[in-house]
Amino acid sequence: KAVAFVGFEKHLENWLSEWLPTYNRSEEAVTLLKNDPPSVLVTTGPNRFQEPALVGVAKRLKIPVLAMIHSWDNISTKNRMVFKYDGYLVWSERMKEELFEYYPESKNCPVYVVGAAQFDVFFQERFHQTREEFCESQGLDYRKPIILYALGSPNLIKEHHGALYLAERIAKGDLGDVQLLVRPHPQFDNGQEAKSLRGLSKNVFVQKTGNSGLPLADRFQDESQICEWVNSFRHADVVVNLSSTATIDGAIFDRPIVNLDYDPEPDAPNQELVKDINHLWTHFKPIAESAGVWLVNNSEEKIQAIKTYLKNPSLHKEKRRWIAEYVCGFLDGKCGERIAEAIKDFTNNTQKRN
Repeated sequence: KAVAFVGFEKHLENWLSEWLPTYNRSEEAVTLLKNDPPSVLVTTGPNRFQEPALVGVAKRLKIPVLAMIHSWDNISTKNRMVFKYDGYLVWSERMKEELFEYYPESKNCPVYVVGAAQFDVFFQERFHQTREEFCESQGLDYRKPIILYALGSPNLIKEHHGALYLAERIAKGDLGDVQLLVRPHPQFDNGQEAKSLRGLSKNVFVQKTGNSGLPLADRFQDESQICEWVNSFRHADVVVNLSSTATIDGAIFDRPIVNLDYDPEPDAPNQELVKDINHLWTHFKPIAESAGVWLVNNSEEKIQAIKTYLKNPSLHKEKRRWIAEYVCGFLDGKCGERIAEAIKDFTNNTQKRN
């Protein structure tokens, strides 16, 4: 804060971006990139801790680096990128605007709007199951409505309290004969949600989404887990979450979305943070205030919103489509192809300049 107060932050960033390539964090990267230098290095995690180690070596060896901003909130909510990259890949025009706002020097580089490639699987038939097939794989009854509660990172807000409350109300029959499917965040699934909800009701189910026990960097989704992810949202009758990317998952499949505008943890210790996310954070504010999600201020409002959506699933349909298009840029399942074309174009133009 002190550095920003005196207006010295840009000088500090410029100095760091020049100094960091001189420091070897990875001898392996030095050997690899020296012995077999690529025409271009593509980094898919410029905000993470690991990948800048390779980028620093590439910078020192004068290898052009193309940075993929891999999620819609990375520019405004994740660690600041320490390097100036030679080009960027972003999801949407809105992300491009944010990139220019937070990193003005990027205006002098090629910036490719390619869409959200991770959602390409949503449009691939090989990952689609019938409702009957999906429900059988989850132990669900395909004839009953499915309420999907998608949990975010427990490092931010203890959302499982909201899922537990909803499970208790379903166990009492307060929402009729419905089913609750709780989906833990794949990176943080340690089995605690399943443990707390086990035996509560025959209509409450918890997915196992993560490879618990492995370091975070080693966790990934195999094809069966991708299939489960895709069909959880395809066949949900209502999606409940707290300001996460699950909102976008639901919007792509036109699923009614209930979004918490309160902290479900007892005594609400993070109430102010939740309000900030929904009404101040630049990536989520347009979504929360779009009228495409139903913002609820307490647990009772959440119950009423779910009931209303179950009766009228087309409510807010047009705004949900707006959310999906606004965030993703493209909804055609061809974002991976656009990334390949962008890399090809960037490589060709870089070689011409050299």
